[in-house]
Amino acid sequence: MSGLFDEVDAALPDGVTPPPAPLAERMRPRTLDEIEGQEALLAPGRPLREAIRRDALQSVILWGPPGTGKTTLARLIADATSAHYVAFSAVLSGIKDIKDVMAQAEQRRRGGRRTIVFVDEIHRFNKAQQDAFLPRVEAGDIVLIGATTENPSFEVNAALLSRSKVFILQPLDEAAVTRILRRALADTERGLGAQAPEVSEDALGALARVADGDARKALNLLQLVVAASPQPVGRPKVDLALVQETLQKKTLRYDKNGEEHFNLMSALHKSMRNSDPDAAVYWLARMLEAGEDPMYIARRLVRFASEDVGNADPQALLVAMAARDALQFIGLPESNTALAQSAIYLATAPKSNAVYAAYGAAAEAATKDAAEPVPLHLRNAPTALMKSLDYGRGYQYAHDQPDAVAAMDCLPERLQGRSFYQPTERGFEKEIKRRLDGWKDIKSRRQPPGSRER
Repeated sequence: MSGLFDEVDAALPDGVTPPPAPLAERMRPRTLDEIEGQEALLAPGRPLREAIRRDALQSVILWGPPGTGKTTLARLIADATSAHYVAFSAVLSGIKDIKDVMAQAEQRRRGGRRTIVFVDEIHRFNKAQQDAFLPRVEAGDIVLIGATTENPSFEVNAALLSRSKVFILQPLDEAAVTRILRRALADTERGLGAQAPEVSEDALGALARVADGDARKALNLLQLVVAASPQPVGRPKVDLALVQETLQKKTLRYDKNGEEHFNLMSALHKSMRNSDPDAAVYWLARMLEAGEDPMYIARRLVRFASEDVGNADPQALLVAMAARDALQFIGLPESNTALAQSAIYLATAPKSNAVYAAYGAAAEAATKDAAEPVPLHLRNAPTALMKSLDYGRGYQYAHDQPDAVAAMDCLPERLQGRSFYQPTERGFEKEIKRRLDGWKDIKSRRQPPGSRER
């Protein structure tokens, strides 16, 4: 196996040994069977496992959160293949590096040997860099293995994506993370077994939970708390109190510009829509505690108030706007309760998307139908010329009519009779519907009286 950026250790003075690698690096799985939590992909008989076993792998994209085994899997493929293996880092490599390796791969293929190119964090490559791989993938000069934490649909060129099979690696559950931690505690060669640390069950469970499905993070945390054990001699002892004191605050996995940003906002929005205040305040807290821009959340709450509550509870928009004003006035963390109050109010308000649907239908009519002129009776006539052209003729002043409703069409002729707003029977919209039905009945029975021009 060779790499484009192989590291060369600097010469060390005599008698000086290099520091050990981090625990997470030392405990990397050495076989496919040691990879935890990805049985759906790597269990015996699964397509990816079989392709690796037969050394018949085609170009793939490995998509999953940090610490789920993407890089480890690529390294195990390198160990199993007879092909020439090249590892790229999307952080360090440039377009010239890519072209050089692609040219070498073409020569190698003519000699009868494949080249497997692993690109870590492929989403960090720009379009031009990704395009440089495409001709060699199409020609069969290389087998591309890309690893990414971001949704390939958005971060990998469509042409490259269409020539690759996407495999999704799942976040590890607590049981899988716990097994990894136990293995590290027991392993005397690569892990912490030589120190024989005593780690309580509740401490182990806390480490597994705080890792958020990330094996690398879990192992790094384990190494940290064992090193923080106050035992001066003998076996290090780790209990729940030491874990809590050492970690102090959980760092939530979050990317304000990535898919997780949209996933959490989607969860908040859909929880409120489904009238679930507990889920709504939980997802809100997840975003705020992870460092999301609170003004972005406030904007989404305001949007929700119109889109999903609307006139079923007109107060909802006022509450959402008040939360935004509170955020601007006192900032975080004091305004987190104002945002929570708004989210809970919206979740428990009666729901209607009638305003949202009405605007959508009206916008479609406005953009697809012919743009008819404003009816003459709805136009103002501030000049004599405009009056002579019948601007305002036939306008009926609503306040002169019984019930302040005139039997007068206010839509263009081709759209007369269309109903864009369909209020529901929920919340205040039930009253709005009663009013509209009453006015419709009045208009249908009333002969147009004399008009009053204004």
